[in-house]
Amino acid sequence: MNRKEIQKMVEQTERSYAAEFEEVNHFIFRHPELGLEEFVSSKYLAEFMEKKGFSVEYPYAGFDTAFRAEYGTKGPLFAFLAEYDALPGYGKEKKNGHACGHNWIASTALGAAVVLAKLADRAGCRVALIGTPAEETYGAKVEMVRRGVFDDVDVAFQAHLSHATSTCSVALAMDARIFEYRGKASHSAAAPWDGINALDAVQLLYAGINALRQHVKPDVRIHGIVTEGGQAANIVPDKAGCLFYIRSETRHYLDTVIPRIENAAKGSALMTGAKLKIKNPELPMDNLINLPILQELADVYFEDNGIPPTVTPEMAAQAAGSTDVGNVSHACPTAYVEVGLDGDVFYAHEESALKLVDSPEARKKMHQTICAMVGMAMDLAVRPEQIETAKKQLSDRK
Repeated sequence: MNRKEIQKMVEQTERSYAAEFEEVNHFIFRHPELGLEEFVSSKYLAEFMEKKGFSVEYPYAGFDTAFRAEYGTKGPLFAFLAEYDALPGYGKEKKNGHACGHNWIASTALGAAVVLAKLADRAGCRVALIGTPAEETYGAKVEMVRRGVFDDVDVAFQAHLSHATSTCSVALAMDARIFEYRGKASHSAAAPWDGINALDAVQLLYAGINALRQHVKPDVRIHGIVTEGGQAANIVPDKAGCLFYIRSETRHYLDTVIPRIENAAKGSALMTGAKLKIKNPELPMDNLINLPILQELADVYFEDNGIPPTVTPEMAAQAAGSTDVGNVSHACPTAYVEVGLDGDVFYAHEESALKLVDSPEARKKMHQTICAMVGMAMDLAVRPEQIETAKKQLSDRK
């Protein structure tokens, strides 16, 4: 089976479900729910897959709003990753909204799973749609990786709307730290010598981190805020705190930077006499591992479906955030593609995105992306030596 035959077969199959996939996109858009509260969305998606003949486990992996829908009994397992959590605070009423396009991710992943399932017997593969909650706030995929959800997956796929199309997206490893200092309150004018200034410890930590920036690699990003700094100017602050995100291109290097920041925090406590408590408020996200063989396939199938990649690796590195898909890419070969729109420019988390994620333009990209991802999966299925190459490339890059 050559690529033209694969492409034709996939397009014909996808066309027969197009209206249903658009309705999925619209339904999730109209029911925006925050992370770990996606009860309506997850139930809707799980029931949809059950009606399409998939065996469904819901809830799944210890999460009330996670699910796994699977089809097939033989061959490599291809998993499409659905996200469906929304963001808070949009519009005059500050409502929840899908300003990151997770409604589009959900319908695209679902569509790819349904289409591939119709062709699975011919291709000789198995298909899974894995519902992954709370990407924005909790990063459930991190914990799902720990719980072995992806241990049997041969290749995972996800696509995300973005400002441009990229098959070489960069996602940085990221850890979060809260530093809480406890000092001793006293009158700032009458008896400052009786106090221990917790805010001084926070300021010294900032100074230490600023000095550290010169001595870490250029890819490291350290950014934070003061979360508590005192209640009144005439009282020596007895409580102060700050939150920092620390990122790097690789988990390995990030793990060398974190202790240096924690040591700076301990040093500022020693200098002021304050007591320090360090907390890890979020799950640790790993960097995204891109594999050449999957990128080459993505380049071919996305271009063939009218979405030519426009981002170079150098461009991708200049605008990198973090995602829990990175953790999945350490567990199994993962194809992660960012998809740009043809007309309007999509900027995630901005209110303008809400007008785009359920638009005719986004729905067109959804159909094209479904065909591209299914084409990639079928190509891998009929030429399984590519899967082994992907696994070797992953092993070499860990």
